[in-house]
Amino acid sequence: MILDGLLGRFGLAGLSADEVAHLNQVWHRLLPWPDAVPGLNRLRSRYVLSTLSNGNVALLVNMAKHAGLPWDCILCAEIIGKYKPDLEVYTAVARLLGFSPAEVMMVAAHPGDLRAAKQAGLMTAYVPRPLEHGPHGSGEVPGDQAFDIVTADFLDLAA
Repeated sequence: MILDGLLGRFGLAGLSADEVAHLNQVWHRLLPWPDAVPGLNRLRSRYVLSTLSNGNVALLVNMAKHAGLPWDCILCAEIIGKYKPDLEVYTAVARLLGFSPAEVMMVAAHPGDLRAAKQAGLMTAYVPRPLEHGPHGSGEVPGDQAFDIVTADFLDLAA
């Protein structure tokens, strides 16, 4: 529904139904940041890695397959029945993985997500992605938030 509203705004109103369906699935084919797969593989050698997304299971499985993301587990709001930043989402992930919230670290490029995770008792790591919204876009500014770790990328986090 959101895409339908954007097509005309961006001069794409003439796309066929098949083209719209293909465009609507673009999230399923995203390429990872260059540091993501090697960094995650290094982290996975020592830690349990799971997603925690507001996206659905099918999306996360497709993303993982397409990008080679080495998750041990795919968890998302669809499974938990609530959406981030609801604090119950973060505590449910810890519970489902058999950890206390203090034994889980939320890693994200979105300070708002990390603030909620911290409020739920999780450790936090901020990995900024300045180009997330393109070369002229602006990402979310973390402000003076005290995250447990701030790193340049996933390789830095693994180190």
